[in-house]
Amino acid sequence: ELQVELLKLQEWLKETGKTVIIVFEGRDSAGKGSTIKKFTENLNPRYYNVVALGIPTPEDRKNWWDRYRREIRPGMINLFDRSWYNRAVVEPAMGYCTEEQYNDFMNNVLSWEENLIKSGTILIKFWFSITKEKQIKRFDLRQSSPLKYWKFSPNDAKVIDKWEIIGNYKNQMFTKTSSRMSPWVIINSNDK
Repeated sequence: ELQVELLKLQEWLKETGKTVIIVFEGRDSAGKGSTIKKFTENLNPRYYNVVALGIPTPEDRKNWWDRYRREIRPGMINLFDRSWYNRAVVEPAMGYCTEEQYNDFMNNVLSWEENLIKSGTILIKFWFSITKEKQIKRFDLRQSSPLKYWKFSPNDAKVIDKWEIIGNYKNQMFTKTSSRMSPWVIINSNDK
């Protein structure tokens, strides 16, 4: 039934030209990618856009908002497998951005999102929440799977040791970036 509703949404977007952005955020192995795969399972590929960006270039780091704005396709469902919120949690926790870049992001993200929404874009922000034990178990499964080994990166080994730090940044993100116009929806993803 929910797959049918997604198809109806897609038809509505084709008719109206409106744009939907769905942000999938969460810890590594929380199920973002597999959920996106499930979302798109029956959709018309001409009318959805999956965005899964790699490591930002030096230019991307200077023009953070443009990096993501360029990827948004009007009139489609845009599914971000990680998003501009890398700057709120992963980057500061792992030391990939400066404190100034982090503060700039936190001070400007809501106005950036509100501008998207005011222009007619529908924005949905999901956070996939898992326990540390479940993350470790999924990492172990990834490493031993002949089909999923590629999902385990050197960075994944580092995030386990930064569990508390990532949690602190996550909590700050929820506090400062969840608004009436763009609230966070937290999904318990321990059980896929």
